Amino acid sequence: MGGEPLRQPVVCFVGRKNAGKTTLMEKVITGLRAAGHRVAAVKHDAHRFEIDHPGKDSFRFTAAGADITVISSRDQTAVVLQHREEIPLETIVARFVEGVDIVLAEGYKASPFPKIEVHRKTTGDPLLDPPPPGLVAVATDEWVDTEMPQLDLHDPGSVVEFIKGAYLGRT
Repeated sequence: MGGEPLRQPVVCFVGRKNAGKTTLMEKVITGLRAAGHRVAAVKHDAHRFEIDHPGKDSFRFTAAGADITVISSRDQTAVVLQHREEIPLETIVARFVEGVDIVLAEGYKASPFPKIEVHRKTTGDPLLDPPPPGLVAVATDEWVDTEMPQLDLHDPGSVVEFIKGAYLGRT
């Protein structure tokens, strides 16, 4: 699947380890929801992960060789796909995400989508070099040498307003 236009904007939060990507994204989701927007979140994990646990029926199905395992309840559904290579973010969004106004993703710095780099002074790390393609802003707790707009990491509302203005028409 690929090539079809996405129904909603996608913005990625990228940065070095412990910069605060998850925390900022969580607060931005809360702010966008408070403004009446429906939000999807996608998390890239560079390591192997398990959403189920040994002994559970769905884990046993996957361990037995099921290519797709679906876990569903009254309140939520999870789909586990076994694949041989990583699925690009654009395919994930096109295939699995619907009914939202915006998709926020953590990671995917090589994707074609707009990115906000999260930078925290206490990590002692510089900005990503080279800057990832599609970088549109830096959320930071210190002034950094960049031509990109700088957003206050401690004011998630400023990040929400930036996203609303750039991708949601300020609604």
